[in-house]
Amino acid sequence: MKDNLVVMLTALNLEYEAVWRKLVGPEVHRHERGTRFEVGTLAGTKCRVALGLTGKGNHPAAVLAERAIQRFSPVAVLFVGVAGALWDATPLGDVVMATHVYAYHGGTSEDDGLKARPRVWELAHEISQVAAHVGRTGDWAPPAEPGHRPPRVHFGAIAAGEIVQNSRISHEARWIRKTYNDALAIEMEAAGVAQAGHLNGSPVAIVRGISDRADGTKSTDGDGTWQPRAAANAAAFAARLAAELTKDQERRGMDDGTFGEKGGGVTNYAFGQVGIQAGQVTGSRVSMGADLSGPEPADLAAGLAAFRDDLVRERSAGRIDGATYDAAQAEIDIASKALADSTPEGKGAFVLALKRLRGLIGDVAELAAKVAAFIAAAQGVS
Repeated sequence: MKDNLVVMLTALNLEYEAVWRKLVGPEVHRHERGTRFEVGTLAGTKCRVALGLTGKGNHPAAVLAERAIQRFSPVAVLFVGVAGALWDATPLGDVVMATHVYAYHGGTSEDDGLKARPRVWELAHEISQVAAHVGRTGDWAPPAEPGHRPPRVHFGAIAAGEIVQNSRISHEARWIRKTYNDALAIEMEAAGVAQAGHLNGSPVAIVRGISDRADGTKSTDGDGTWQPRAAANAAAFAARLAAELTKDQERRGMDDGTFGEKGGGVTNYAFGQVGIQAGQVTGSRVSMGADLSGPEPADLAAGLAAFRDDLVRERSAGRIDGATYDAAQAEIDIASKALADSTPEGKGAFVLALKRLRGLIGDVAELAAKVAAFIAAAQGVS
């Protein structure tokens, strides 16, 4: 698929419809296993969105998120929908964006009670920065209904489990509020999506509109009033975030590498002896930086082979965990096969695999810099 596409996933039909209404010209794309995506453009932008429905629960959300990542190689995956507020300080209709996600069902049961052992996923720094900018502007919010203030966005933790929470006094409700007392909202899909993003090197953002208080007051009438409103507000924030993320990606693509990397040339005429400091000299041509003609594919293949050795070294040193190492090796396999295909499609697949690889090993600066150099080199190969 095209670069600068964002995947948006929802659990419920009303959440799906809230996002779908923001798309222009959606076209159906079917996965070979039957999953249905609609790909369109956000109204008034150049941002392409692939929209999918996962159903309830972390397990289907994880599987379909990975399916979407593999199919579309997105800039980011946004999970958009409604959630319950854990505390009264977050008003109904407001939006919560997860700074980190707790998989709250992780734990160990001992004689003196249940001890929490959650998995936690933190929001990617670049998405956090863009989301904070969108939140500051305030112009993402739809017009307020009569008698209501415009919705606001809150940034904080979200707890994800496998149970619909609708109590303040049940054992589990008390345990969650005590153990995860910094969580603003609770829902059932974020942990699965976050894990899929982590294993595939794709940034994930969780955007939720508050439709109830998860405190025993949830009802069919209340859902009928607040779920559509909360879903619409979450979709509005997510759409603006997606548009800004693709703009940011385009700007980063233009600025990739160092200043002057793609620069042209300067011709000087001199008489007599001239002293220069040069990067490369070919006949009468002097290059001050890298060779502008770009490397041959064979050079890239050799670089990837050497990079595998670097990856093994970092894994042995404990700077890369096993799951990340396996996923990174898989992306190198994809890139190597794509490099052998001397077509525009092969080049595109090669670059996308490298971008996913860069996301996986981004915490290791030396490796990330090498992958960035591979990407810049590949984009310079005709």
